[in-house]
Amino acid sequence: MEQWTCILTSIPKPGIGVIQLNRPQVLNALSLQTMIEIVEAMEQFERSADIRCIVIHGNEKAFAAGADIKEMSGAGSMEMLERDQFARWERIRAIKKPIIGAISGFALGGGCELAMNCDMLIASETAQFGQPEINIGVMPGAGGTQRLTRAIGKVRAMEIALTGRMISAREAWRAGLINKVVPVESYVQEAIALASEIAGKAPLAVKLIKESVLKSFSTTLEGGLELERKNFYLLFASEDQKEGMNAFIEKRKPMWKNK
Repeated sequence: MEQWTCILTSIPKPGIGVIQLNRPQVLNALSLQTMIEIVEAMEQFERSADIRCIVIHGNEKAFAAGADIKEMSGAGSMEMLERDQFARWERIRAIKKPIIGAISGFALGGGCELAMNCDMLIASETAQFGQPEINIGVMPGAGGTQRLTRAIGKVRAMEIALTGRMISAREAWRAGLINKVVPVESYVQEAIALASEIAGKAPLAVKLIKESVLKSFSTTLEGGLELERKNFYLLFASEDQKEGMNAFIEKRKPMWKNK
């Protein structure tokens, strides 16, 4: 795999591309270079025919404790506008393969926003989520006010963003922010196991399901249903649809071709 300065990448199981944030000395703070490497690694996995699902995690102490404040503290409005750092987040949105976040310890500010950019989240019992930007005189800028509200509702999101308080993994699970809470010693393995299960499904169907689910956040019910139907019909042009249905009828395991 490519040599990175802020992350590590691996393929622990067939079909699974893993990205680990690797700046433990600063609790995996999301510097510009870190975000560049995360996006480039995701896009490499996206282009690889051998990868069908992506997992991203930090370490037990921190997924990512926020943006790198030292990089931003002295900047002015025009400099931040020219920097256009959130353009990279849009590239994460463009990834068609499922992204699973494995979260332990702090997922705060940009770390929480990066987690919410994932399609599914497995959290350790020690995970803590929050948008504490209010405490340093700013506000979430990478989707925190929007994705958090869509995930857990207005009143909870308003409280978290306006007080800066953290919520536990259990509270996040009860609110619908994450899929599952597991012991800290197994949170990465649980995420990889979920990724492996999804990687065994029909790849084209997986991509179109992700597209359809995400569309529900940016369109009307009618628009979402229209896309869902089109994607459903589109899959009937694939070899995998024929293989999947024939395998079901013949009571055997399907052999997906991603075609």
